[in-house]
Amino acid sequence: MSLRTIVGATAVISGVVAGPGDRGLAGSPTGTSLGEYPADMLTLFLTVFLLVHDDPDALVAYPMQPADVTGDTLRAQLGPSITLQNELDFVPDAQGGGAELYEDDRLVIAEDFRTVRDLLPDREMTVSAWMSVGLPRRWGGVLGCVQDNNDAETGWVLGYDNQSFTFGLSTTGADDGNGLMTYVKGKTRYEEGKLYHVVATYDGKTARIYVNGKLDGQSTVQSGDLLYPTTTPFTLGAYHDDNEFQAHIGRLMDVRLYDLAAGPDWVNHQFEHHADRAALPVRRAPEKPVSDELDWQVPPFLQYANDDSIRIVFETTRPVTGVVRYGETSDFDREVQITTPVMLSEVKLDGLVPDEPYFYQVALQDDGDQKIETEVMTFQAAAPRGVPIAFAILSDTQDNPTVSARLAEHIWEQRPGFLVHPGDLTGTGSRKGDWTEEFFPGMNGLLGRVTMYPVLGNHEQDARHYYKYMSLPEPEYYYTFSQGDADFFMVDTNRNVAPGSEQYEWLDKALAQSDARWKFAVHHHPPYSSDENDYGNTWTGRGTRGDLRARKLSTLYDKHDVDLVLNGHIHSYERTWPISGGRVVDDGGVIYTITGGGGGGLETPGPTRPAFNNTVRRGHHYCMVRVNGDTLEFFAYDLDNRLFDHMRIDKRRSSSQ
Repeated sequence: MSLRTIVGATAVISGVVAGPGDRGLAGSPTGTSLGEYPADMLTLFLTVFLLVHDDPDALVAYPMQPADVTGDTLRAQLGPSITLQNELDFVPDAQGGGAELYEDDRLVIAEDFRTVRDLLPDREMTVSAWMSVGLPRRWGGVLGCVQDNNDAETGWVLGYDNQSFTFGLSTTGADDGNGLMTYVKGKTRYEEGKLYHVVATYDGKTARIYVNGKLDGQSTVQSGDLLYPTTTPFTLGAYHDDNEFQAHIGRLMDVRLYDLAAGPDWVNHQFEHHADRAALPVRRAPEKPVSDELDWQVPPFLQYANDDSIRIVFETTRPVTGVVRYGETSDFDREVQITTPVMLSEVKLDGLVPDEPYFYQVALQDDGDQKIETEVMTFQAAAPRGVPIAFAILSDTQDNPTVSARLAEHIWEQRPGFLVHPGDLTGTGSRKGDWTEEFFPGMNGLLGRVTMYPVLGNHEQDARHYYKYMSLPEPEYYYTFSQGDADFFMVDTNRNVAPGSEQYEWLDKALAQSDARWKFAVHHHPPYSSDENDYGNTWTGRGTRGDLRARKLSTLYDKHDVDLVLNGHIHSYERTWPISGGRVVDDGGVIYTITGGGGGGLETPGPTRPAFNNTVRRGHHYCMVRVNGDTLEFFAYDLDNRLFDHMRIDKRRSSSQ
C-alpha cells in the first residue's frame, strides 16, 4: 500500500483511533477499544499510526529547520510560507535542532488573520511546540491570533510569562462575559535555555496546558466557540496584536495547530516521540551581534553606588574584551580587566572612599581588532552620614528621548550626586529597542556621570531587560540604599504591597531598623493624586483620588515617620500637604509627590481640588532635592529650566513651607 493510500485511510479511522485525542483528536465517539477491531483493520491502523502520528490533522505546521528556508522565505509544512526580515539562526542537530530566535526576528504568518481564516479553529483546538525561553517576558508568545488591549480581549495565544507556560483564549460563552481573556497558567517553572514540549488544548468547555506530556494546568472559565478579533495579525514566535510586538527570544520548532482537542494519551505520545530533547543540556544562546561594526548599543552608565563601590554597565554591538580604568586622577592607578568576550557587561569598581570624586574610562576591542573607547568620565561614591546631599528626581521618561534628553541636560547642569527614577523608564520594557533607541539615548549624557536608582513602573512590564540593565541588590524589584543622612526605600507597587505581603513585611522591618534622619519611600503608583481619570473619572464622579493599593503603604509611612514619598505614573506634577492617618495635618505627617513629567504624554488634573493637594501642575519637569542636617529643600523645574515650585522642611521647627 502506498503512503498516499495509507494517509487516505487515516481519514476513515482517525476519528476513532489515529488522531490526537484520548482515542484520537476528538476521541472515538463509540468508545471502541483496539481489541474490538478485526485483525486486518488493526494492522492497517498500526501502519498508519507509525507513519503519520506526528501530524494527523494539522491546519498549520512549521518544523523550523534549515531545509525549510529558501532565500528570504520560511516554508511551512502546512499553511502559508513566511517572508523573513532577517536570516534565521539554526541550532545544530546534535544540540536538538530548531531555530534560535532573537528580538529582531519577525515571523508574521498573516498581517490580518482574516486572509487565512479557513486555517484557524472555530471551537476545539490543539496547539503544540517544542521550545525554550531565552528571555522571560510578562507576555511571551509562541503562536497566536490575539487582541489584548484593555477591554478588547479576543482570540487565543500559546505563550509564557516570567515563570511558566500559558494558554490564553477568549470565547463566546465565558462566565466573565464575551471579550475577556482567560490565561491558563502551568505549574512548571521553566528553566531558561532548556527545551520543553508545550501543548495547549480546548474542547469547547475546558482549556488545558501540558508540559512534557503531563497536564500542567486547566480552566473551565471559557466555553463555547472561540471569539476572534475584528482584525489582528496571526503570528509565529511572538506575542503580537495591533499595538505591540513582543518577540520570542529562544528556540522554537515543530509548531503545529489543529482544529480538534487532543487528549492526554496523544499529548504524552507526542512528547515521548522526542523525549530526548528534554534531556539535552541547557543551551543559552549567545547575544546575536547587531552589526559588523563595533559601536555602543548602550554607552557605559553608573549603577548602585554605595560608600565603597559602584557598578558600570555597558552594551556593545559585537562581543568585546577590554579594560575599565579608574582612579582618583585621570592617570588611573586601578583597572578591571574584561577577558571573556561579552556584549552586555557589568563591572564592579570597589575600594572607593565615600563621597570622593573618581575618574574612569572604558576601552574595548572585538575579535577583528576594532576598538572603542569612552572619554575620561567621572563619578562619586555614596556620601556617608553627616555629609550634605543633592539629588534629582525624573520619572516616566517612557518613549520620549527628545524631552528626557533636554531634562537630563538641565539636571546635569545642577551637578546632582545621584538620580532617583520612580518608574516607567520606557514605553514598553519588553521591547529592547525602547531601551537602546529611546531611554538610554535620551539619558546618556547624564547616566555616565550620575548614578541612577530606579524602581519598576507598569510600562517596564517586569521585563528581563530591566533586570539585565539595572544592577541592584536582590531581589531588585525592592531594595534600599543610603546617601548622607537619608535612607531610601525602593518598592515595586506593580506587585502586592498589602499587609502580609512580602514587600509590606520587608518594608515594615527595614523602616524600623533605619537610623537615618531622613526617610524617603519611592514607588511608581501614587497613594494620592488629583488626576482627572486614572483613578475614576472626576468629571462624572468622585474617583478614588489615588492608587488604593499603594495607599495601604501609608500606614507604614505614618508608623515609621517617613518624610517624603516620591511617585510617578501620573504625567504631571503634584505635591500634597503633610498627611497622617489619611488626613491633612499641620504638624508632622508625610508629604507625597508626583514627578511624572519626564517625557510621557501629559495628563490633566480633575475639575475639583481635593483637600490633600498643595500644588499641581501640568507639564514636563524634573525635581531637585537638597538635604543638609535638619534642613531639606525641594525644587521643581519645567522643561525650560524655570523654577515653578519650592518647599523647605526644617526638622528643628517641625514645619514645611
